[in-house]
Amino acid sequence: MLLSPRPREPDVACLKISHPSMEQLHHPSIQSTSYSVTFTNKSCFLLHVHIDHLSKLYAMLLPIILFSTMAEEGSVAPMEGKWKHPMLAFFKDIRLVFKLDSLGKEILTIAVPAAMAFAADPVASLIDTAFIGHIGPVEIAAVGVSIAIFNQVSKVAIFPLVSITTSFVAEEETIERLNSKLPKDENIEKGSMDKDETTELVKNEDAKIENLENGSIIRDKKNELPPEDGFKTNPCKHMTITENTRTKLKLGKQKRNIPSASTALLIGAVLGLLETLLLVFLAEPLLSLMGVKSGSKMLLPAHKYLTLRALGAPAVLLSLAMQGVFRGFKDTKTPLYATVVGDVANIILDPVLIFACKLGVSGAAIAHVLSQYLISIILLVKLMQQVDLLPPNLKALQLSRFLKNGFLLLFKVLAATSCVTLAASLATRLGATPMAAFQICLQVWLTSSLLADGLAVAGQAIIATSFAEKNYEKATSTASRVLLMGCVMGAGLGLFIGLGLQFGSGVFTKDINVKHIITIGLPFVAGTQPINSIAFIFDGVNFGASDFAYSAYSMILVAIGSIGSLFVLYKAAGFVGIWVALSIFMGLRAIAGIWRIGTGTGPWSFLRK
Repeated sequence: MLLSPRPREPDVACLKISHPSMEQLHHPSIQSTSYSVTFTNKSCFLLHVHIDHLSKLYAMLLPIILFSTMAEEGSVAPMEGKWKHPMLAFFKDIRLVFKLDSLGKEILTIAVPAAMAFAADPVASLIDTAFIGHIGPVEIAAVGVSIAIFNQVSKVAIFPLVSITTSFVAEEETIERLNSKLPKDENIEKGSMDKDETTELVKNEDAKIENLENGSIIRDKKNELPPEDGFKTNPCKHMTITENTRTKLKLGKQKRNIPSASTALLIGAVLGLLETLLLVFLAEPLLSLMGVKSGSKMLLPAHKYLTLRALGAPAVLLSLAMQGVFRGFKDTKTPLYATVVGDVANIILDPVLIFACKLGVSGAAIAHVLSQYLISIILLVKLMQQVDLLPPNLKALQLSRFLKNGFLLLFKVLAATSCVTLAASLATRLGATPMAAFQICLQVWLTSSLLADGLAVAGQAIIATSFAEKNYEKATSTASRVLLMGCVMGAGLGLFIGLGLQFGSGVFTKDINVKHIITIGLPFVAGTQPINSIAFIFDGVNFGASDFAYSAYSMILVAIGSIGSLFVLYKAAGFVGIWVALSIFMGLRAIAGIWRIGTGTGPWSFLRK
C-alpha cells in the first residue's frame, strides 16, 4: 500500500491500493462527500481522499480494507459497462441465458406455471372434443363452429383486460410495497427495545392497534432499566420485543390495497354480461355468418351449445381478470392450480352429463360452464384473502386509464386477428386439400405461443415492477434475458417441429396429398419459430413498460403491410405465397419490438443516457 501526498493540494491525499483480483469494482459505499474513487486499470484503483487533516485518513482505511476483502470474496459485483448503443442491450445477458441466477430463477418461477396454465385449456378441450365426438359427426361439427365463435368474441375482450391488469397491478403493488417500507424503517429507527420483554397492557384496544401500526413508542412509567449496548434508546420511551413482534404480525396480515384489481373485476364482470347478451340474442346470425344456415342439421345443436356456453362468459372474463391480478403479483401458481382443478372437473362432468344424463351437446356446454365458475370461485377466494377489493372511492378505480389503454389493445387484437383470418380465407379458396394442410400447419405454427407466452408473462411482470422501482438496470436485463431465452427456445422448438412434421405428419392426416402440401409448408412452419417466439415475447416486454400505444399503432402498421403482401403473394405463389406473407407478418412484429428498444425511444429512452 503506497501513500503519496500531493504537494500542490495539502488537503488532498492520494491512496493507491493494489489488489490482484480487482477488476473495475464498484460499490455505492465507496462514493461519499468525503472521498471519491477513480478506476485506473484491472489491477488497481486510485482513491482521492478529501480530508481536513491527514490524521483522519486512518479512520477511512477500515471501509477501504473491508471493500477490498469483499471484492476478493466476490461479494461486490463488477460494474456493468455502459452500453454505447441501445441496440446492444439485447445482447446484455447473452452469456447468462442458461444461468440460474436470481433473475433466471425469477423468470422461470413465473414462466413455467404460466405456460402450463396456457397448455391446460387446449388439453382439456381436446378431451372435451373426444367425448362430443362419440355423439355423432353432426354434433362435433356444430360444437366446433360454436366454440370458434365463442373464442373469437371472448378474445377481443380477454387480451386487453388481462394484459392491462397485469401491468397496472404490478406497478401498484410495487409502489405500495415501497411506500410501506418507509414508515417501517422510521419505526425501526424510533422504536427501541427494553431489556425486559414485558410492558403494561393498554386498556383501549383500538388505541393499542393504532400505536402499533404507527410505530409509536409506549411510555413505561414504572420500570426504566438501562439499555443494552448496541441499541439506540430513549431514556423515557421504549417498545418491547413482544410489541414489536405483534406489530410485524399486524402489518403482515394487512390486505393489499390494489385499486386496479377492483377495476379489473368490475370491467371483467360488465364485459362478461355483455358477451352473454350478445351471444344469446345474436346466436343465429353469428352461426349463419359462419356458414350454418337455417336448413342445416348443425343449426339446432350449434345453437344449444352456443347459448349455454354464453352463460359462462362472465365466469371466463372474471377468472382471466383475476389471473391478470395474480400475474401482477408474480404469482402464476395460483391460476395454474385453479385452472387444473376446473379442467379436471370439466373432464369428470362431461361423461356424466353427456351420456349418463343423456343431455348430449347441452351436457358438454353445462360441464364447461360449471368448470369455469369453479375456477372463478377458487381465484376469488384466494384473491379476497390477499387484496381489499373495496376501493376507497370511485376515483381510485382509474376507469379512464383502463378504458383508454384497453381500446388501444383492442385495435391491436383486431389487427393481428385480421391477418391470420385473411390467410385462412385465402387458403380456403385453394380447395379442400390445401385448406386441410394449411389448418394443420397453422395450429402447429402457433404452438410456440404457449411457451413464449409464459416468458412474455414473466417479462411483463418483472419489467413492470422494475419500472415502478425505477430499477432500469433490471428492466433491461429482464428484457434481454427473456428475449434470448425465447430465441433459444424457438430454435429448439423449430428443430423439434421440423423433424416431427417430416416423419410424423400421419398423426394429423392419412391423405397423401395433404401430407405432400404439409411438407411444402414445413420450412416456414419450423423455420419461423424463433421469430414467432421473439414477436410474442415483445408483447410482454412492451406491456411491462406500459407502452400500450406503441404496441397498438405498430401492430396496425404491420397488419396493413402484411395484408397487402398476402394478396400479392397469394396471387403469385398460392399456398407458398400465403406462408411467405405470414412469415413477413411475424417478422415485422419482431422488428417493431426491436426498433422500439434498439432506438432507445419511449419508455426505453434511458438507454441513450
